[in-house]
Amino acid sequence: MVKIRMRRTGCKNHATYRIVAADERSPRDGKFLEILGWYDTAMKDDNFKLDLARVDDWLKRGAKPSTTVASLIRRARNPQLKPHHAVKSKKAAEKKA
Repeated sequence: MVKIRMRRTGCKNHATYRIVAADERSPRDGKFLEILGWYDTAMKDDNFKLDLARVDDWLKRGAKPSTTVASLIRRARNPQLKPHHAVKSKKAAEKKA
C-alpha cells in the first residue's frame, strides 16, 4: 500500500520535510515513489507547498495520507484554515470568560 507521508531532510536541529508518496514498508527516509511537496517547520507563514493535482491522483489510486499530511492537504485546499494548534479550544475560551 502507498502512503503519503513526510521524509525528513535538513540539518540537525533544523528539520525540513519533503512530502512524498512511498510504499508503507519503506523506512521514513528511504526509497520513495514521487516528491509531492515540502514542509519547513522553521518558517512562520506559507511553510509548506503541495502539488494538489498529484496528491489527488495518488489519493484516487488508493494512497493513504498520514495524519500530519492530511492536515496539510486540508490547509492547502482552504488557506483560511489555521493549524490545529493555533486554534484555541472551547475550554480555554470558557476559562478566560
